[in-house]
Amino acid sequence: MTPDEPIMCSLEPGALRSRRDALLPGLIQHADRVEEIDAGYRLRFADAAHLLEVAAVIDTERQCCRFLAFRLTIEAGGGAMLLEITRPSGAREFLADLLRS
Repeated sequence: MTPDEPIMCSLEPGALRSRRDALLPGLIQHADRVEEIDAGYRLRFADAAHLLEVAAVIDTERQCCRFLAFRLTIEAGGGAMLLEITRPSGAREFLADLLRS
């Protein structure tokens, strides 16, 4: 992200609404837990059953919300899958609104 890149989604509101299920708001429905962390949010999934869906959401979101960073961890032995979504300072409200929509 460049310092002057805006903290906003590049999708138009209509496109955002129509694609909601394929973005973070749709993915959050599959999470066991959503927790706020210092720089953003962590979504916890019981296992990696939604791995391809998570990867597709990350790919889409990184293109329209270029200021977000994603970290995906899958615990050993078929354990939980964790997705951390972080943002630069000043974007917490935007990210909270996106996850609530």
